[in-house]
Amino acid sequence: MPKQKTHKGAKARLQLSGTGKIMRRKANVNNFRRKKHRRSTGLFDEMLVVSPTVRRRMSRLLPYE
Repeated sequence: MPKQKTHKGAKARLQLSGTGKIMRRKANVNNFRRKKHRRSTGLFDEMLVVSPTVRRRMSRLLPYE
């Protein structure tokens, strides 16, 4: 059976937390930043946990992470 390949786009966009959860970046970070309020742009710094419906698909893209 051949080796599974890591999806390089997913590897660049996602990261694993210390407990093994897949974390993602928030959407709309780079779009119209000048118009956004300072508080809302500061909220973009947080990472979000990938939802349970998508978690299985994302873990297949990152088999060795």
